[in-house]
Amino acid sequence: MMRLRRLRVVVAVLAVAGLLVSLLSSNSGAQSEYLGGVGMPYDAFERLPKTELQVGGGIVQVAFAPGRVDLPTETVLGWVKRSAEAVTVYYGRFPIKKVKLLIVPVGGKGVQGGTTWGYRGGAIRMKLGSDATEADLLRDWVMVHEMVHLALPDLIDRFSWLSEGLAVYVEPIARVQAGHLSAPDVWWSLMRGMPNGMPRGDDGGLDNTSSWGRTYWGGAIFCLIADLEIRKRTNNKFGLQDAMRGVLAAGGNHEVRSWSIEKVLKTADAATGVDVMMRLYEKMGPQSMDPDLPGIWQKLGLSVRDGRIEIDETAPWASLRSSVMKTPTL
Repeated sequence: MMRLRRLRVVVAVLAVAGLLVSLLSSNSGAQSEYLGGVGMPYDAFERLPKTELQVGGGIVQVAFAPGRVDLPTETVLGWVKRSAEAVTVYYGRFPIKKVKLLIVPVGGKGVQGGTTWGYRGGAIRMKLGSDATEADLLRDWVMVHEMVHLALPDLIDRFSWLSEGLAVYVEPIARVQAGHLSAPDVWWSLMRGMPNGMPRGDDGGLDNTSSWGRTYWGGAIFCLIADLEIRKRTNNKFGLQDAMRGVLAAGGNHEVRSWSIEKVLKTADAATGVDVMMRLYEKMGPQSMDPDLPGIWQKLGLSVRDGRIEIDETAPWASLRSSVMKTPTL
């Protein structure tokens, strides 16, 4: 979920790259109503025809902004439903009762980003390339990433690392549990990505370092360490998945703005019966901590040789590794 300051950065980068011309060319008046501004265009959404998809006890209300999308509507709706089902598998239900999902056609290929809001009810805006293919949607991760945001209270910018880190960490695991990805591929992607989240220089901890790497991948490192520590302390009975289901069960979804990060983490700890997340936050939030990622991969039995991941089933934490990706019983 990109906040206002990140939106400004994105707009600046697009302008330098000369891409705003293609985004705002033919239907500039209509598209700017859905792409512009600092918030979700709730009122504009209400004026559009909508399709309702029922998934996991919730409703995804889908509307299309003006513009060209070559894919059949049924294919796009299938992508939406498949993504919602993956999130439902991870959390045990869809995170909120109803979410407004606005598909905004833009120039180019593939899925080109998303943003999630909760201040007037859950809402997601997804930018879909006019030339996107079905293959693009089958490998897309952005829709699941944005839907994961719906399962966490809307925290202030200082704690964006938790919301973004959870989305980075949970999204591929949810897709494995839904049968969309393989566990080895996801471990390989985490091994490649997580070094981007390591502290550097005068890092002030996750609360005080707002770089892209620390916000997204630093938050994901927090989630990985928390997941493994919960599993170790509960004899692999519970993990981060159970902790975050506990937050959701207590009413902590994205439509809530009054929760502090302490309330989120204490609620998560209460769900597993161990105080892992608050203690880890005290180490990684206000101050810098340098995790031993190579040591973690070794204990999990993960290594890379000749560009391919290798898995050691005799490693000390092999059972923890398997449990992280295991599909839960609903």
